[in-house]
Amino acid sequence: MVLLLLAIFSLLFFFKFINEVKKSGYIGREYGIQNSITVTGNGEVVSVPDIATFSFTVRSEKSTVEASQKEVTDKTNKIISALKDKGVDEKDIKTTGYNIYPQYDYNNIQCFAYPCPPSKQVLRGYEVSHSITVKVRDTKNTGDLLTMVGEYEVENVSGINFSIDDEDALMEEARSLAIDDAKNKADQLAKDLGVKLVRVVSFYENNYPMPYYADSYGVMGKGGDMMESSVAPEIPTGENTITSNVSVTYEIR
Repeated sequence: MVLLLLAIFSLLFFFKFINEVKKSGYIGREYGIQNSITVTGNGEVVSVPDIATFSFTVRSEKSTVEASQKEVTDKTNKIISALKDKGVDEKDIKTTGYNIYPQYDYNNIQCFAYPCPPSKQVLRGYEVSHSITVKVRDTKNTGDLLTMVGEYEVENVSGINFSIDDEDALMEEARSLAIDDAKNKADQLAKDLGVKLVRVVSFYENNYPMPYYADSYGVMGKGGDMMESSVAPEIPTGENTITSNVSVTYEIR
């Protein structure tokens, strides 16, 4: 008798559970939406760069490390001081490399019988190089700064590129435009299909900036092509394009 009552109560509980599930009409929907549409949206913001960066290297080779370091340090300090006088902030002048390398000559020994003795390695001196990257916040002064640095006969000046200081704000603007684009497409598609949008069930963003890079601006020191003119070159900044691409999946009914 007890077993029969338990069986009856179990069946009642099971049928009640099934009825509740049918009422909700929502089983499995959190884990696998059956009815959905996916649309993509694009947003683009164009802005003029407000920061320029370039690099240069001061190099010296002397018979001793101390002599090479002194020459590099003296010249580097003069360049940094000149950059500051031109309005470049100290925080925008950054060391990106400092190297010391021994330099050798290889004297070939005359050989009259096999096997020949190996060539003799003779220490010639030491090369010291100091590489610095400069950030220019007033891009109109970029040409003047390049000319000034070149006049110090540094090893090279290169890598001019332009960027935007507050790129995050432009990213947000581009993303907002992309989301609006996706929403408009979803509204139109839902209208064409005769369905209604319920909610967003997934979102994916793939955004990236399209930076502008100027051609490398090389200024060689002694023994190379040296800047002959004191006239500052015109460095066009161009425009940077910030693009956001989004993919949005909507539940429909």
